[in-house]
Amino acid sequence: MESTTSPQSSYAALAGRALRSQEGILAMILVMIVLVLSFVSDRFLTANNLLNQTRLFAEVALIALPMTMIIITGGIDLSVGSIFAWSAVMLGFSWQLLGLPLPVAALVCLLTGAAAGALNGVLIAYLRVPPLIVTLATLAIYRGFSFGISQARSARGFPEAFFFWGQGNIGPLPTQLVILLVFVFVSALVLTRTGLGRAVYAIGSNEVAARFSGIPVERVKLSLYTFSGLMAGLAGFIFTSRVTTTRADAGTGLELDVIAAVVLGGTSIYGGSGSILGTVLGLLIITLLRNGLLLTGVKGDATVVVIGTVLILAVLINNLVRKPDVTNDR
Repeated sequence: MESTTSPQSSYAALAGRALRSQEGILAMILVMIVLVLSFVSDRFLTANNLLNQTRLFAEVALIALPMTMIIITGGIDLSVGSIFAWSAVMLGFSWQLLGLPLPVAALVCLLTGAAAGALNGVLIAYLRVPPLIVTLATLAIYRGFSFGISQARSARGFPEAFFFWGQGNIGPLPTQLVILLVFVFVSALVLTRTGLGRAVYAIGSNEVAARFSGIPVERVKLSLYTFSGLMAGLAGFIFTSRVTTTRADAGTGLELDVIAAVVLGGTSIYGGSGSILGTVLGLLIITLLRNGLLLTGVKGDATVVVIGTVLILAVLINNLVRKPDVTNDR
């Protein structure tokens, strides 16, 4: 018997499924937040304000991309804030004290981040130390390197051309936003269209089964933690360009913002599910909500409470909306 389902009903079903997805729910929450804050403050929904927020948003977002993949595998990286600071300090140290050309110092910055992430990956993937323990330890170690190398001094006096990466524009868009968009596209493509992406989901769903199916689990984990360190180093480079100086205490608590955005974006802390789009939406919600509350005169402590409440409500709404789909699938 031929199906009588019309194209219109199929499109409606697809649209309904999209709205019930984590990304669909987050998109609706984001729209509501923007609408409410635009009425509360006339300075919120302006091009200057929104583009300025992307300069702050980009540094966290760059680190959140590999964090999404790591959490999908069932891992965690608590050391990203310390790698962020250590890489920035190495940038200033290499250029100001060692006298290296600035492009070479920038390369040192990125390699520092990648090496720190690779060390995490070796300890986690090959020595089988739990990610929480490894990255909690290296959080303290890398932060200690930052203070030890800098001796609590800041590097400043960078040439004007250096500020392009943190303060300049490419056309109408901030430079770091363009860089972020490139990495968002590449990360989403890798996660959804490549064998590496399928391996990431497989490891998070069942690592033992993934290993027996021939997936090089250790190499995948090593590559993800190295990528995480590299992105933290890149974010530290952009941060230094934006604030024009290095700081050993930079990025303190950064890992909490990153993890909160990834989890809000629908990535399961138990592994096996998540998306780059969800992470980006989660970051947008947190960033715009924080900015909007600040513009309306809400103080810092109250802002933390409001954002925490929104995080909880978003997760609860997602669970309630998706619960019928789960029961129907059984």
